[in-house]
Amino acid sequence: MLKDFAYLIQCRIKRFRESENFQSALRVQIIKSALFLLGVTAFVKCVTTFVPEAISVSSTINGRELPIYCVETDEKKIALSFDAAWGNEDTQRILDILAKHNVHVTFFMTGGWVESYPEDVKSILAAGHDLGNHSENHKNMSQLSNEAKEQELMKVHEKVKQLTGYDMFLFRPPYGDYDNDVIRTATQCGYYSIQWDVDSLDWKDYGTDSIISTVCSHKHLGNGSIILCHNGAKYTADALDALITNLKSQGYEIVPVSELIYRDGYHMNAEGRQIRDK
Repeated sequence: MLKDFAYLIQCRIKRFRESENFQSALRVQIIKSALFLLGVTAFVKCVTTFVPEAISVSSTINGRELPIYCVETDEKKIALSFDAAWGNEDTQRILDILAKHNVHVTFFMTGGWVESYPEDVKSILAAGHDLGNHSENHKNMSQLSNEAKEQELMKVHEKVKQLTGYDMFLFRPPYGDYDNDVIRTATQCGYYSIQWDVDSLDWKDYGTDSIISTVCSHKHLGNGSIILCHNGAKYTADALDALITNLKSQGYEIVPVSELIYRDGYHMNAEGRQIRDK
């Protein structure tokens, strides 16, 4: 009797498998599984370049996602940064001045700049400076779709990775333009978003004295400040030696952004200042 019952069940299972409903359900399940695997593959591909610490800390303040403008620290440290989006005439001169003062900084580079000056990218890294992401095409990131935001980040990321083997994890939005989605997307791509609290205004071409006084007398200059310069600005290289000398005379140690910021165990305040958790 049990054998007959088992045989009956097997026949019904066979008929169900051959039925249209089963075939339809099977197709749906196959499609779902394929989509799941594609999603996992895309996720893994992106995650392999991520910096885990950048994903673990929230930068949300009162519903806003904030980049890092500066850092709260008792140490008299500041970070000097250069955006590299155009021009290259003074890059080697800048590197020589930095080497003279034994100072290391951060260069935020666009994809176009990386393509145009690959040997300089290698030289910057070889000299011990940070390589930072300044987007692929220097667009206003807040005006792009989330997919386009990610492409702007990851295209230049992969270029630098293939060129140097270095995984960038610092991102500066072009024009300082961002919204919540820009910061979230950068975080999901393993990046700390970096702004500045001291703008040298070197891009306005006011001259060397203007750059030096603007930075060294800036009302926000203090422990944990991040200074914005541009390697392609007309007078930046001319001002750099005196700028570094002045900052050092004020007792500041100049470090790359990567050595100034906290990677984890921090929170942000409303002005974009990183504060160490207690």
